[in-house]
Amino acid sequence: MTQFQADNGPISFRDGEDRQEATSWLDRIGIPRVLFVGYIGLLLFMIGDGVESGYLSAYLVGRGRSMESVAFLFTVYGLTASVAAWFSGALSDLIGPRRVIMYGLAIWVLAQIGFLGLGVHPDNYSFMMLFYGIRGFGYPLFAYGFLVWVTRVAPRERLSSAAGWFWFAFTGGLPTLGAMVASFAIPAMGQLPTLWLALAIVLLGGIIALLGLARTPEGGPGPHVHEESPIATLLTSLTLAYSHPKVVNAAIVRAINTASQWGFLVFMPVFFTETLHFELSVWLRIVTVMFTSNIFCNLAFGLIGDRFGWRNTVAWFGGVGTAITTLLMYYAPVHAGPAQTGPVMLVAGLYGATLAGYVPLTALTPWLAPDRRGAAMSLLNLGAGVSVWLGPAVVALFMGPFGAKVVIWVFAALHLISAALTMTLRTAEP
Repeated sequence: MTQFQADNGPISFRDGEDRQEATSWLDRIGIPRVLFVGYIGLLLFMIGDGVESGYLSAYLVGRGRSMESVAFLFTVYGLTASVAAWFSGALSDLIGPRRVIMYGLAIWVLAQIGFLGLGVHPDNYSFMMLFYGIRGFGYPLFAYGFLVWVTRVAPRERLSSAAGWFWFAFTGGLPTLGAMVASFAIPAMGQLPTLWLALAIVLLGGIIALLGLARTPEGGPGPHVHEESPIATLLTSLTLAYSHPKVVNAAIVRAINTASQWGFLVFMPVFFTETLHFELSVWLRIVTVMFTSNIFCNLAFGLIGDRFGWRNTVAWFGGVGTAITTLLMYYAPVHAGPAQTGPVMLVAGLYGATLAGYVPLTALTPWLAPDRRGAAMSLLNLGAGVSVWLGPAVVALFMGPFGAKVVIWVFAALHLISAALTMTLRTAEP
């Protein structure tokens, strides 16, 4: 039996293999039914978070900022996001994922007000840096706090599927539906008002998630919280890195997983619109196709991972597959040009699909340290946070002196490295 301390007292449930067979259709497709409304709230939150993803860099460059300064802004955002992602699992053990989600929502909302009101509107780069950096703490606490909740509730035999639904909601919002919202809102409202609209969507999603999860008992502190000091709980992931080095490898794979995605969102809008002369609306549709493919393939690879094997799915579909499609994301538009968007849309869909090949990593990592799943998820989430600044950092380092082609090849090489590292991730059970 596994026990968690709920806000109103301890509760217990059996681990995945000891649970009774799920009877609801939600359980059968891999969604823990007690978290269904939470998934909806997560989707809305990430839609709001993703509204800016397809155009913020181009918008700031258009207002006179250099590509390097914008990349640095995104890098700082990624650094704070990586810190928040790292501590999200340990904080969830310490105070419970419910409170972690609540704090993430509050930070995002308040920092976005400062970023837009004091930074973007008056064009004050210092305040942009300050508040955008603070906002980086927001979405990882919200999203990865919820992910810890998923790993607590989902049975092992359906954990990859439940993770697939998490990434369906996550990438369904950031940047898929977020970019779609922007593509309709910008012509109607303008670019700055669209950023304010994002704030309203995030707030709505956060409220729905918290209300939907209000009666779910697994939202309390973790099972070891009363056995350790708060500092020891927060730093458990550091000691785990020494005792379970495979978890570190998993975190590195996770960092590489979406590094190219975050890097693309920094330089691709400018590369497509200014270098290749695609219309901004066309680029936003390309982003929508890319991540529409990704969200549905997240579900597919969640199911595939439970059958084909978590490690094999990540290595071959995720690592090798994404290395190939990353290269195609450069060469297809260069050769096709703005007059032929069909091949580019196809390649974007393939890139989004192969990114989803990494989904079973979420199911694999906790079982590399089954006695410390929260700490293992902290390291995995650290990898997710690192990817947010690793991608822009690659752009900042290589774009200026070498150009877009070298940036693309660096990302492709990183994905191949991730495939090799994945093959080292072996659990006690197959």
